[in-house]
This record gives sequence, C-alpha cells and structure tokens, in this order.
Amino acid sequence: MIQTLNPATGEALSTYPCLDAAALDAALTQATRAQAGWARQSFADRAAAVNRLAELLEAEAPVLARQMALEMGKPLAQGEAEARKSALVCRFYAERAEAWLADEAVTVDSGSATVAHAPLGVILGIMPWNYPLWQVLRFAAPTLMAGNTVVLKHAPNVTGTALALAALFDRAGLGEGRYTPLVIDLDATARVIADPRVQAVSLTGSVRAGRAVAAAAGQALKKCVLELGGSDAYVVLDDADIDLAAGACVSARFVNGGQSCIAAKRWIVTAAARPAFEAAVVARLAAEAVGDPLNPATTIGPMARHDLRDELHRQVEASRAAGARVVMGGVCPDGPGSFYPVTLLTDVGPGAPAWDDELFGPVASLIEVADADAALKVANGTPYGLGGAVFSADALLAERFARQLRSGAVGINRGVVSDPRLPFGGIGHSGYGRELSRHGLLEFVNVRALMRA
Repeated sequence: MIQTLNPATGEALSTYPCLDAAALDAALTQATRAQAGWARQSFADRAAAVNRLAELLEAEAPVLARQMALEMGKPLAQGEAEARKSALVCRFYAERAEAWLADEAVTVDSGSATVAHAPLGVILGIMPWNYPLWQVLRFAAPTLMAGNTVVLKHAPNVTGTALALAALFDRAGLGEGRYTPLVIDLDATARVIADPRVQAVSLTGSVRAGRAVAAAAGQALKKCVLELGGSDAYVVLDDADIDLAAGACVSARFVNGGQSCIAAKRWIVTAAARPAFEAAVVARLAAEAVGDPLNPATTIGPMARHDLRDELHRQVEASRAAGARVVMGGVCPDGPGSFYPVTLLTDVGPGAPAWDDELFGPVASLIEVADADAALKVANGTPYGLGGAVFSADALLAERFARQLRSGAVGINRGVVSDPRLPFGGIGHSGYGRELSRHGLLEFVNVRALMRA
C-alpha cells in the first residue's frame, strides 16, 4: 500500500493499493498489444490524441494545481503554470514529430539508401515528485508520438496526481495500454525493467536511483536515459549587471522551493562583485513568502517530505560547522509540516555539503572567488554537469566562459530553463541521454539504414 501525506500539515491524504503480480502482468501485456496498433496509426491520428491531451491539461490546470499543492507543496500559481507548460510540450511534438521522423535519403557509392525511424515498443518512465506533470509529459509526449507506448512509475508521494494525469490520458484517447500508470514498489519496478516486453527506460531522479536503474537496464541490455541531480553554478563576474544577476540567481535557486535539478545551487561570485550582489540577493530573499501552498500569496511552500527537510537541515548544519556563515534562515521550524525557511549561506568552502553536494531545497550557497579563472575552477569542480550560468557585461568573455563550463546547458546573462526547443540533459553524475527537442524524440526510436542495390 502507498499512503500520501500533505507536507503542509503532515496529515494523511489517501491510500492506494499497489498492483499485484497478476495485475502488473496484465498491464504490460495490454501495453504490448496496444503498441502494435498505435505504431500503425498515422502521425495525424497520434497528433490529434496528443493535442486533445494538451487541451485537457489546460482545462484542468486549477484541479491539477490543487492536487500538487496538497501532495508535494507546490504553490497554486506554479502548479497551474506547470500544467500549461506540459500542454505546450504536447503541442510541440504533435506538430513536429512527423517531419523529424521522416525517412532521410542518403547518397551512397552504388544503389540507394534511406535512414528510417521505427518505434522501439513499450517504454518505462520512472518520474519524480518535484514536477509531477512536466517531467511526465516531456518524456511521454515524444515517446508516444514516435509510436511507442508508455508505462509510468511515478513517485509514491504524488500518486494522486499520477492517477489524475492518467485519467486525462484516458479522456484524450491515450488509454487502453497506450499510456498506463503503474502503482508499484521498488521491487516490482526492478521486475518491470527486466521484463522482455519493456524495451527501454527513462528515469528522472537521484544519483542513487540512476545507478540502480542503469545497472538493472544494463543487466537486461536495455537503453536508458538518465536525468539526475545537479549542483549548477551561477557565476557572477566583476563587471556583471548586479540587478540582473541577483534576480536571475534568486529566481533560479528558489523556483519550486529550490527543489529542482537545475536550480542555481552554487552562486560563485568574484570578490569585486560580492558586496553589491550579496546586498541585492538578501533584499530579494526577504520578499519571499513561505507558507500554505493553497494561499495565493505564498511563493514557497513546504518541502515535499519531512525526511527531505531533515536531510537539508543536516546539510546546512554541517556546512555551518565547516565554516559557512548563515546570513538568514537555517533554523528548522517547530510545528506540523515540512517547512524550511529561505536560507542564505555565505563564505562556503571546500568540505562543506553546500560546496561538495547537491542541496535540494530553499538554501542558497554563496562562494567567493578571486577572479574568472578561479570561478571556472570552482564551477567545474563537481561531479555534476547539468546546467549553469555566467553573468558579465563582456559578451566575448561570457561566451568563452560558458563554453568552458562542464554542463549540458549554460545561460549567458540569464538562467537556465527546460525548453521543448532545446535538448535537456547532463553529463557526469547528472546522467546521460537527452530529453526535449529532436534529440529527445530520437532517444526511443530504432534509427536504421535501408540499403538497396
């Protein structure tokens, strides 16, 4: 059984039975049978269903936002924005998949050749709680448009959101095996990865989860795409526009309560820029409102789970013990719920979790460096490599710096966001493979060569 809790109050919300072995087998059988028929459908028919899903996501955005607020603490306005962005990615692939998967004629020495794209089959998605709609749709929309079917194992604490989303897939004509939610535990998930009816896996989650899924997929000789954690560096150089940099850094760090893989987790600031930058971010952080996610005035809700809040506080305390200075926040509140205050750590150095590890919550880490060369060394001194940003008035310097950052995406005088038009993913402990853009569409197709005499 899976029980969901309200992170704002600690109260139980609902209880859900897990699929037993027979029900899970039936779900995989249905997804397999449905895939053959779905692959034969025209791109126009697939696009019509995916576009209907987009319409439903927009129409049901307030309902979905409330469900997310109750289950994982996302403020209502942010939840509605997530639903609308999820509709956008549906329309994006519905419009482009046919052209992107069209046959490609290739000139060869003799005869002719074609590069063709065929669906792989049933694809397993394992998705996290922090963006319970967006993470699913950015994987499922291209995967379905390519002619695959999807089975989806969502995070347990957002099971209600997962089932509400699955109901929209059904209403759009994407049920009956085309899209199937699996309410299962970790042991059953491992069995699904190993099942020969499943052809590939996409995971968004922690490094620990990524290692487990990659090992299981590798044992079964199946492809996997991994989007894991990040410790994104936002670098502020001497000549940066301080107001621009401070606004981008605060927004990128505290979006979704800081519970984002591409949050600006390390602010690396040169000594010359630090005084003005620190004053600017403190003023902005003072305006953040932590509270009930159902209150429209709230900008930061509770953390998604109590254990996550406790781990974040442990990291803050360990960073303080290692020499970091707590400028604001850093006190774990009493009372119900998984709330944590907006926190700023400065003078962060090596050996502190705020320097070495990923902090997943409303805590910013300010690291002072001497100059651009030192900033680059610190920025790249992490096993992660998802995103990052650099702020400088010198366009050429910023471009050179950005190209040396070890990451999958870089913002130049702006933050990094996931955008359907651009590939999204990382290197190192941030995973491998890509989502979004044409690159994401091609992850779960068989790219094959047809050669003719």
